[in-house]
Amino acid sequence: MGRTPTISRDRLLDLADEIVRSGGGAALTIGALAQAAGISKGGVQYSFASKDALVRGLIDRWTIQFESLLGDVEAADPIGFVQRYIAATRASQQAMNAKMAALLVSYLEDPANLQETRDWYRGIFARLAETTPDAQAARVAFLAVEGLFLMRINGIDEDGDWTGLLDDVEAILLRLTK
Repeated sequence: MGRTPTISRDRLLDLADEIVRSGGGAALTIGALAQAAGISKGGVQYSFASKDALVRGLIDRWTIQFESLLGDVEAADPIGFVQRYIAATRASQQAMNAKMAALLVSYLEDPANLQETRDWYRGIFARLAETTPDAQAARVAFLAVEGLFLMRINGIDEDGDWTGLLDDVEAILLRLTK
């Protein structure tokens, strides 16, 4: 009979999340996570064979959290979809701060992860593929929100203007689609 695990995979992800929040992506190592969890490096590697697997676990978790915030919007409603996307982005500010985004950049260095991300964006653009004026406005608003996210990765939001800028994008979207 094996030993009962002293820490779960979810708890390791919680601790990894805290390490990234406090020290950035570079601070996340198997050793740092083991120390935070009070277990051996081997104990961490039982759940995550490598740092890449750990980062993948965090990215998967964040993606699931974001998509649950996004909810289910009819495929034929590009404006509703982008409004939900803006709301989900606004609600996930704490979860997707610049330090976590930096971790995402390192995640994208792996060609398989980059392809998965590209496929995710292709799915978004497929939802917004109509040629109607509303769909065009929705695409532009989506791109604006993604641009804000990239600016945030680069530390542009030092003054906390993020929410106000999201409000601007949403206001313009609604004005264009009246």
